[in-house]
Amino acid sequence: MSISRTSQARATRLILSLALAASLSACSLFSGDAAKKDETEGLSADTIYRQAQAAVKSTDYPRAIRLYESLEARYPLGVHAQQAQLESAYAYYKYDEPDTALDRVDRFIRMNPGSKEMAYALYLRGLVNFNRGSSLVDRVFPRSIADLDIVRQKEAFHDFSRVINRYPESPYAKDAQLRVQYLRNTLAESEVNVAKYYMERGAWLAAFNRAEYAIKHYQGSPVIIDALEIKVRAAQQLGKADLAADSLRVLEVNFPERAARLKAGR
Repeated sequence: MSISRTSQARATRLILSLALAASLSACSLFSGDAAKKDETEGLSADTIYRQAQAAVKSTDYPRAIRLYESLEARYPLGVHAQQAQLESAYAYYKYDEPDTALDRVDRFIRMNPGSKEMAYALYLRGLVNFNRGSSLVDRVFPRSIADLDIVRQKEAFHDFSRVINRYPESPYAKDAQLRVQYLRNTLAESEVNVAKYYMERGAWLAAFNRAEYAIKHYQGSPVIIDALEIKVRAAQQLGKADLAADSLRVLEVNFPERAARLKAGR
């Protein structure tokens, strides 16, 4: 009985000691934060902005983020506030915080619809979505973009398309065009691969729909030829002779050799 009481007493002392240590540690932490002086105190908006830009240039993204956000808080109506909002999104993107980067970009787009920086904002949004899902493993062992987050890649496709369509003369349009072409091919490939998966399992309607989606949204991709063939085969299996004939005619006009092989049963 005495041993049990001794053990309980020791356990109680240990718990109290740990609680006290944690309390002292927390006090030390918060008192340190409170004592830490804001490095932007007393600085002009222009000075804070230039320091933030310098931090980005030196890849010190955490400091750049702190400076941009402090600039917005101190001078919300100043000439640099709008630019700080957008440039902080870039800093978050480079700091591998895509969710926050997207939030910042979307906020900028929502609050500044007539901004002269809108082309860049949309381009940056596309970049965040384009690279979203890339991890250290992906950078060391590259894999097809079709294996990554397809939803985000579709958003990137939409973002870059808006840059091309709305701001064709912007300095971002050329790179956006290259990325759209790349995304068109990989997204189409992903859709066709899913359609083939459905075909192998006899889900002909699902296969037809995925192939049709690829053809409708990703014209110009090399795998469209596969999508057309899938539509022909799926329509035949579904007993839709008219649909099969229409798809076959399109295949014959654009890819006569492939259509001939299909008709020959090869």
